[in-house]
Amino acid sequence: MRLWPVFACIFLLPAWGWSQANPPLKRVERQKPCMGTTLRLVAHGWPESAVVDAMEQAFARAEALNRKLSDYLSDSELMRLCARAGQPDPVPVSPELFEVLQAAQAMSVKTDGAFDVTVGQLTREWRLARKSFRLPDEGILAKGREVVGYRKIELTETNSVRLRTPGMRLDLGGIAKGYTADEVLKVLKQSGFPRALVALGGDLVAGDAPPDKPAWDVELIDLPGDKGGKRRIPLVNQAVSTSGDLEQFLEINGVRYGHILDPRTGLGTTDRAAATVIAQKGMDADSLTKACCLLTAEKALEVVSAYRAQARLVRPGADATHPAHIAVSPGFPTLAKAKD
Repeated sequence: MRLWPVFACIFLLPAWGWSQANPPLKRVERQKPCMGTTLRLVAHGWPESAVVDAMEQAFARAEALNRKLSDYLSDSELMRLCARAGQPDPVPVSPELFEVLQAAQAMSVKTDGAFDVTVGQLTREWRLARKSFRLPDEGILAKGREVVGYRKIELTETNSVRLRTPGMRLDLGGIAKGYTADEVLKVLKQSGFPRALVALGGDLVAGDAPPDKPAWDVELIDLPGDKGGKRRIPLVNQAVSTSGDLEQFLEINGVRYGHILDPRTGLGTTDRAAATVIAQKGMDADSLTKACCLLTAEKALEVVSAYRAQARLVRPGADATHPAHIAVSPGFPTLAKAKD
């Protein structure tokens, strides 16, 4: 009748052995500057040294993509392509640059040109304008609009690109960060650490859920006019992106010009439109948020649905007496109030 302690020891031994062979996954977090913002990585794995090694590979992948896709680096692959704008022969490009341009062109078609990466000449002028607190010269903007138009890009079947009009300049700022986040997550997954989260500026891509949790608990960026305080959503194997004139804008004579340019006018948004999009890929979420800020709510939700994504669109009221206009996709998750 006194044998129960012996049986207890017998059952405890296998449990002790299992814990040694399968130690708890370690949460590891690292961050580095990337693409003019911060690239933050979180992953769960074991041993910690292997997770750190995988993160270093992920950071290296992000930097390699920056050298291909940046319009800030004069010697990037993108800028070398732009230097050959107007030449008759297509230019062979890397698979990464070609993939991004293909996705950008598809988005341009679906949005009737509201999303257009050929706005590079215009974005360069607006960057200078924000630094000097002045509006761009209208004559310069008019000249810049002459080289804008996604139909001026020709993609061949051999991963080559031709920019048909001399002086064209591409700006991948509305899609490159999302693509880079996707690629960084791939590195972590291929290294054996799928329970990972990648944040690059306003773009976030989630892998498998953390240990003992159903999903990543993600805090959304506040949208102007969207009352209720900070909100959270669950995210697993999806991406979320938020865009609007949240930080980068220029205010002149009481008019606030956002950093998202309308390629059809060459002007920044003035209605403080903002959008949060949840999609299967970071590249899609990134570009969809930019397009949503330039389209009517009805058209924006139509495009978002075509990508099997969900969106929350907010346009603040003109003043305190006018409520914000909010449009939400049917599948957008219920927002939970963030804890203080």
